[in-house]
Amino acid sequence: MERSALETNRDSWDRRTVDHVDSRFYDVEGFLAGNTSLNPIELTEVGEVCGLTMLHLQCHFGLDTLSWARLGAQVCGLDFSPAAIAQARALAQQTGNDAQFVCADVYDAAQHVGQFDRVYSSYGVLEWLPEMGRWARVVADALSPGGVLNLIEFHPYSYALDGDAYFNGGKPQVLRESSYTENALEELPLHVWSHPVSDVINALLSSGLELLHFNEFPYSPYNCFQGLVEREPGRYVRGDSAIDVPMLYSIKARKPR
Repeated sequence: MERSALETNRDSWDRRTVDHVDSRFYDVEGFLAGNTSLNPIELTEVGEVCGLTMLHLQCHFGLDTLSWARLGAQVCGLDFSPAAIAQARALAQQTGNDAQFVCADVYDAAQHVGQFDRVYSSYGVLEWLPEMGRWARVVADALSPGGVLNLIEFHPYSYALDGDAYFNGGKPQVLRESSYTENALEELPLHVWSHPVSDVINALLSSGLELLHFNEFPYSPYNCFQGLVEREPGRYVRGDSAIDVPMLYSIKARKPR
């Protein structure tokens, strides 16, 4: 029987995790020495988290989750990759961090976690999900009344400039590619879905959330795409464009009380 897109992606992320943990890109050694994995953009967009409960959806192997915990949040990270969650739990134990980690598909989050003051997700997360409406309902269910979603995501317009679809045609794009870290060489099978920003916002509104802000940014904090140039420290822009184009967007939405 043909493997599902979920199974294929999960196995590929299990294998990616091995490279990522050992990469300069993620700098686990620096994190263990006390550095944060969080960028100025998410620190500004999310704001103060001390004393709040936070669910980190699609947390990979937990560096950002643990960084939010270092800032005083009571954090739970969720990811579908067993290898990533095993590594996250090991890092939590190694650093004496009390963050919790759950291995589950994001669509099944309600079966594994309760409600939180904040739901957070960032950087290359939505393309792994076929349906935004179902994702938005997961977010809404995971928020306590008055709770807030913070989503920081790569802008699909930038992907479109590289030839990827902007609008969701319902079927995934099937790829074989290596990962974005400097030490990843093996090409792995992947299934990704395009989601225009309007689909993301409308899904959140349909789930009952209130949009608080929508921001766009002309740079990426990561040099993880071809053809980027570092205009300022930690700000990478498209080197093939004569004008600034949106590289990231940020959504903040609240569940009514």
